Amino acid sequence: MPQQPPVRSTPTPPARPDASMSLLTNVMDHSLDDGYAEAAARKRAAGDGGLPKTLRAKLGLAVGLVLAALVVTVGAAQARVAAPVVAKEREELIDRIDRETAAADKLEDTVDELRGDVSARQREALKTAGGSDRTELVDILAGAVEVHGPGVKLVVNDAKEAGTDGDGDPRGTSGFSDTGRVRDRDMQRVVNGLWESGAEAVSINGQRLTALSAIRAAGDAILVDNKPLVPPYTVLAVGDGERLSRRFQDSADGLYLDALQESFGIRTNISVQDDLRLPAAPSVTVRTAQPNTEKSEKGTS
Repeated sequence: MPQQPPVRSTPTPPARPDASMSLLTNVMDHSLDDGYAEAAARKRAAGDGGLPKTLRAKLGLAVGLVLAALVVTVGAAQARVAAPVVAKEREELIDRIDRETAAADKLEDTVDELRGDVSARQREALKTAGGSDRTELVDILAGAVEVHGPGVKLVVNDAKEAGTDGDGDPRGTSGFSDTGRVRDRDMQRVVNGLWESGAEAVSINGQRLTALSAIRAAGDAILVDNKPLVPPYTVLAVGDGERLSRRFQDSADGLYLDALQESFGIRTNISVQDDLRLPAAPSVTVRTAQPNTEKSEKGTS
C-alpha cells in the first residue's frame, strides 16, 4: 500500500498581490538613490544647503514691492516739485491769451471807427457831387445804410433726410456729397433772380448783400463775404412785394428752385411781407477807375 505524504499542519501563506511588481515596490520604498543621498549629506555638511524656493519667492516679492514703493515715492516727489512750475506756466499762458484778446478787441473797435469815418466821408462826397437825393439812392443801392419797406421773404432749407446720390447725378460734380443740401450756386441763382425781378435790397440770414458781395463754398458751408451761414437760409428782399414774388416765381431762377424742391426735397417757402428791415453792410469799399493816358500818349508820339 503506497505511503501517503505527510500532511503539513501550518497552511501556506497566500502570495502578495504585488509579488510580480517587486522592482516597482522597491523604487517606491526607496525613492532616493544612495548616490543622491550621499551628495545631499555632503552639502549639508558643507553648510551649502541653499534657500527653499518658497523663501526665495517671498524675498523676490518683498524686493519688488520695495522697488515699486521707491518708484512711487520718487514720482510723487518730482510731481510735487514740478507742480508750482506747471501752475506758473498755465497762469502765464492765460495772461497772454487775455492780453491778445484785449488787443484784438481794441483793433476791432478801431476798424469799426475807421469804417464809420469812411462811410461818412463817402456820403459827404456824394452829397457834394449830386445832391441829397442821389446820395440817399446810392447809399441804398450800395448797402451803406439800413433800409426798410415791403418785400418778400424766401426761406430755403436742406431736405429733411438728405442722402447721398450715386454716379451720374449732375449735382454731384461739386465738393458736396449730399444732394439734398443747399449749395452756394443755388443761393447765387436765388439772389440773382431776386435782383433781376426788381429787388432793391437783399440780405441772407441778416447779412446785407452789395454789388461787391460774394457767395462761395468752403467744404460743406456756404459763405457770404467770407462769413459762414447756417441753414435755414432766410432771404429778405425789399421791393414791390406782390410783383416781386410773382416775377421771381415765374423766372428761370424761380423754376430752378422748384426743380430742386421736386427732385431733391429741398424745402422752400416764399411769402409777401408788408415791412422788412435790412441792416447796412458791415463794410463798403468804393473804388473808382482812372483813365490810363500813358499808352495813348506813347502811341501818338
